[in-house]
Amino acid sequence: MQLLKKCLAELVGTFVLVLFGCGTACAVGCNGNIGDAAYFMTALAFGLVIVAMAYSIGNVSGCHINPAVSIAMLVSKKMTVKEFFAYICSQFIGAILGGAMLLAIFPASTGYGSNALYQDNIAASLLIEIILTFVFVLAILGVTSKVENGTVAGIVIGLTLTLVHIFGIHFTGTSVNPARSFGPAIFAGGDAFANVWVFILAPLVGGVLAALIYNFLDGNKEEPVLEASKSNADSKKSSSKKKK
Repeated sequence: MQLLKKCLAELVGTFVLVLFGCGTACAVGCNGNIGDAAYFMTALAFGLVIVAMAYSIGNVSGCHINPAVSIAMLVSKKMTVKEFFAYICSQFIGAILGGAMLLAIFPASTGYGSNALYQDNIAASLLIEIILTFVFVLAILGVTSKVENGTVAGIVIGLTLTLVHIFGIHFTGTSVNPARSFGPAIFAGGDAFANVWVFILAPLVGGVLAALIYNFLDGNKEEPVLEASKSNADSKKSSSKKKK
């Protein structure tokens, strides 16, 4: 029952992300080639959705609403394989429902906020999305690593997503989320759907890299402490032997 509740929370959260994030891009006519108000409104919309969801469903599921975040948590051993697959299924279902809602509201000419290759270059698009996702997920792992950050974690994560959108919309429209890309793409069709694999693969790779590097960096912090403790223990043993 608890896993079912988490999955429902992830479904709802991803649905809201696609509807309000991609929906804002459609409503304001965001054009990645023009740094106008619509550009920044779209970036801010994605960030604000994360803030809203973090403080509403975060206490239920952790508010991943992104397979790239979930795979990072799996690599970090913060969730089981069963939970991982349950989460991503829920996220994709939520994204598809969000895409269906966009289909009902907006004309096909908007593209439903789907992503696109940067200058039709697959390699460049993969690299850009890997970097964007790496930065985003690294921030998530860092801010959620300490319990005392709980009150500000949602804001930090939302602002980080806004940041990567401000930089990335110009290039690919910014995915950093396989589910967010898949939902609109299946309704947009054409190149958006044909190239959606790029926006599924790259964020997953970025998420795994972020987890591996963060775990390495975070793990190293304990080594000096362990060495110091070992030295103290050895010193105590030496002192005890001398006394005897």
